[in-house]
Amino acid sequence: MSVRKAHHKLLVWQEAMNLAEMVHELTATFPKNETYCLGMQMRRAALSIPSNLAEGAGRNGPKELLQFVGFASGSLAELETQLELAVRLKYVQPDAMAVGQLSRVGRLLVGLRNALKNREL
Repeated sequence: MSVRKAHHKLLVWQEAMNLAEMVHELTATFPKNETYCLGMQMRRAALSIPSNLAEGAGRNGPKELLQFVGFASGSLAELETQLELAVRLKYVQPDAMAVGQLSRVGRLLVGLRNALKNREL
């Protein structure tokens, strides 16, 4: 793919893609009985974050992007809950890189949401 899409320029999309990659690698280490349960749910939630950002950026303007930033934030909260359970079940160390990356993506989503809201005023 040689044409760069608008969402590729968003730092939050880039970092969300990094998070999705980390979650994919992390869940590959889960016990076999979690392959189609918690691990798959985490992968879906992680993939949903950059996917929603891409869809919003591909829409008709900042108002629609803001709506999809909200969807991405919901997926981030879902992933945070699932990651917390994985830590409690001792599938993941509390200091795993994905935990820090999740926080980084959250801060970037808040920043983008605030910037888009200020643009609307």
